[in-house]
Amino acid sequence: VVYKSVTRLCDTKDIVTVNGHYPGPTIRAREGDTLFIKVTNHVRYNVTIHWHGLRQLRTGWSDGPAYITQCPIQQGQSYTYRFTITGQEGTLWWHAHISWLRATLHGGIIIYPRRGLPYPFTHPDAEVPIILGEWWNADVEQLVAEANITGRAPDISDAFTINGLPGTLYNCSDQ
Repeated sequence: VVYKSVTRLCDTKDIVTVNGHYPGPTIRAREGDTLFIKVTNHVRYNVTIHWHGLRQLRTGWSDGPAYITQCPIQQGQSYTYRFTITGQEGTLWWHAHISWLRATLHGGIIIYPRRGLPYPFTHPDAEVPIILGEWWNADVEQLVAEANITGRAPDISDAFTINGLPGTLYNCSDQ
């Protein structure tokens, strides 16, 4: 987990990413695979990753909710998530599960059928993961901190994103 300088809506800021990618990488696996995903935190915020929709059968410590199933990964520390994909196929997503880091720290998970088993639908000709998100020009961690202090709702996002990019309805959306 590292910072990367990104420009959206004519504004440049450092965001929290996985290996400098926003959105993060799409993980591709097969039903029955055991995944080992090592996360090393190189940012000033504590981090956890939640594997949204994945069943954690006897691996609750890999589910990601901070202070619930695991302690956050502190700056300079690493944690290896280990879990087996059991009885699931389809497209899911992973995201940070502490504070609002999920605004930029997220990506897809594609789970294919076990080798030798057919798809439950016609085999696709191509795959293009589509990751929907939101973009704030402000620092999202500062937004949530102010909301916690004031008791007011945080500001709404400045744009919706598809694969990390705002649509053409926004000023400077091509930047």
